[in-house]
Amino acid sequence: MAADLSAPAWTGRDDGPGPEHLRWHHVVGHDPAAGPYDAAFVGFRSDEGVRRNKGRQGAAGGPAELRRALSSMALPRPLRALDAGDVAVTDGDLEAGQHRLGAAITPLVDQGVPVVVLGGGHEVAYGSYLGLAGTRAVREGARLGVLNLDAHFDLRDDVRPSSGTPFLQMARDEEARGRRLDYRVLGVSQPSNTQRLFRTADELGVRYLPDTECGPFDLPRVDAFVDAFLADCDLAFLSIDLDVLPAGSAPGVSAPAAYGVGMDVIERVCARIAASGKLALCDVAELNPDLDIDARTARAGARLIHRILTARG
Repeated sequence: MAADLSAPAWTGRDDGPGPEHLRWHHVVGHDPAAGPYDAAFVGFRSDEGVRRNKGRQGAAGGPAELRRALSSMALPRPLRALDAGDVAVTDGDLEAGQHRLGAAITPLVDQGVPVVVLGGGHEVAYGSYLGLAGTRAVREGARLGVLNLDAHFDLRDDVRPSSGTPFLQMARDEEARGRRLDYRVLGVSQPSNTQRLFRTADELGVRYLPDTECGPFDLPRVDAFVDAFLADCDLAFLSIDLDVLPAGSAPGVSAPAAYGVGMDVIERVCARIAASGKLALCDVAELNPDLDIDARTARAGARLIHRILTARG
């Protein structure tokens, strides 16, 4: 497994022995042979895609902060998790890093372990896709569905891949394989996407729900959007860009949202997808600890991860 760190630290509060006191840091191991595991983590320490996209750098520190925020969260029941370490992009070679991430993901998914990738900029999503595209299930014809919780389409047609291009890269890869990418976005912000990007989305058949239609009074619409996504796929890939949340909940991102979708709605979506039993992989992107306030963004990301891994069907 291509990881640069074999044993990232998980430490936190300890209230005593026994399953009634379990927190995440109690149940995370680092030996793949010591399974079976109920979940697996892989980190992706990369700022290169954000740098190329002319964003505010610092997301390479995201994996460590997500681990730190998750460590002391209390578990509702016993489970076991593997931390497979980090893939780091330190030499500017984003493309090689994305392929190394994919190589780390594929065997975990093939073992039936739900994988959470800790980003990193949103360029992580293409590495996640590469990992899923190589799995036995997809190679044998399983329908892959991609749901992005994001203020942005990330369908930029740039010369070099970046944090703004991953889903166009996926669409082109799927087209080369004779398939059409089933890509949907919840929380997209009109002021944050040019008309060119909306046109690209329409040309690719992307289905999306704007942030203005994802409020607490829009829950039937949100649920129907998620249920339609789940009905059309066998294997689900959930990508969470933390800038989908309002800036008050997620200040520590490259592009904080002036409007955003509330944490209650985003958590509801995550739980619904996890409970379906179709979720193979989730990645969490764009946490920038240098820009965070009181670890709000890290805690928000960690809570979503916690909800996903404890709500699985």
